[in-house]
Amino acid sequence: MITNRRILLVVSGGIAAYKALELTRELKRRGAAVRAILTDAGAKFVTPLSLAALTGEKVYGDLFSLTDESEMGHIRLSREADLVLVAPATADILAKMAHGLATDLATTALLATDKPVMVAPSMNVRMWEHAATRANMETLRTRGIVVVGPVAGELACGEEGEGRLAEVADIVKAVEDFFEAAAPLRGRRAVVTSGPTFEPVDPVRFIGNRSSGKQGHAIAAALARLGARTVLVSGPVALPDPAGVEVVHTETAEQMLRAVNECLPVDVAVMAAAVSDWRVRDVAEAKIKKTKGAAPPRLELSENPDILATVAGAGNKRPRLVVGFAAETENVLANARAKRVAKGCDWIVANDVSPAEGVFGGDNNTVHLITGANDADVASWPRMGKDAVAARLADAIARHFGAIQ
Repeated sequence: MITNRRILLVVSGGIAAYKALELTRELKRRGAAVRAILTDAGAKFVTPLSLAALTGEKVYGDLFSLTDESEMGHIRLSREADLVLVAPATADILAKMAHGLATDLATTALLATDKPVMVAPSMNVRMWEHAATRANMETLRTRGIVVVGPVAGELACGEEGEGRLAEVADIVKAVEDFFEAAAPLRGRRAVVTSGPTFEPVDPVRFIGNRSSGKQGHAIAAALARLGARTVLVSGPVALPDPAGVEVVHTETAEQMLRAVNECLPVDVAVMAAAVSDWRVRDVAEAKIKKTKGAAPPRLELSENPDILATVAGAGNKRPRLVVGFAAETENVLANARAKRVAKGCDWIVANDVSPAEGVFGGDNNTVHLITGANDADVASWPRMGKDAVAARLADAIARHFGAIQ
């Protein structure tokens, strides 16, 4: 359940900080993406280089970094995660969390987050039993903070008692249990199309488009993170397969349609691929040669199958929710609304793919989610990263199924 999940690991100061390295390794081994914030005190026990080597990401620690904060780094760090995990959580950072203090990058990110938070306390037994710590923990629990441990045993100071960091395996199990319980699409099946299609002219040439597949791949990953058993039918793209997603690689529109049909029935279909409208009727068996002085070859085109309309009209195999995409260069909303009706899909995601927008091949997108015929059925989202668009769309799909159960 943690494959492809994004975890922000906050490592605070304490002898148990060294276990954050093993924790990182185990979370990564199970497919999670881990970013780390290392406090100044935590850096006395483990190095940023060690954490960076294990996470494969830059390690953050400086609230006043001009490079990181130029893009409001503490906000992005706290909100691009699916879970914020503080391990080890010292008495100091727990007190700051309980009282809403923001004295460094870690506590500022914790105060700014709108995502679930889990803490694994670690401290001396007397500190754990102190009335102040008890009161702080009660405050945090009432706010919905998930607490793992501590456990009893021999402490680093030589004393015995409750205060040891929970075992790494137990923390990982708590993370898995959390995501399993928070998987609103668990038991659902989804199919997503992504990328362009390439329609051959001859063995070396094709008709295609500029779609990178980034948005479709992100949607497949987001649905999988919410528990859906997801199949991604991808056109030819230069992207890695998303973790936790079954991927079927195709090239032409006809191949993509066959692959989608083999997935049906499913609960939700998101047709994000930029499918070529036409294909060459008679594909040359050998490379078409250019002859000096001769007229260029004439290509006769045939209409490709309409994958979105086919899925939306699939009869008893029709998904309960069909989501289309409308890539437009003008009259975005009007054209998208007309496409929703013409294709017979339930929702349509409209975006402006004019060259000036930089959507094809870029990392950001500005979309409008159209779920019905009325003005109230249009949600216009601000410009954001394609991963964020995917997460928001997946959340909307989860809410839809939650409402109709």
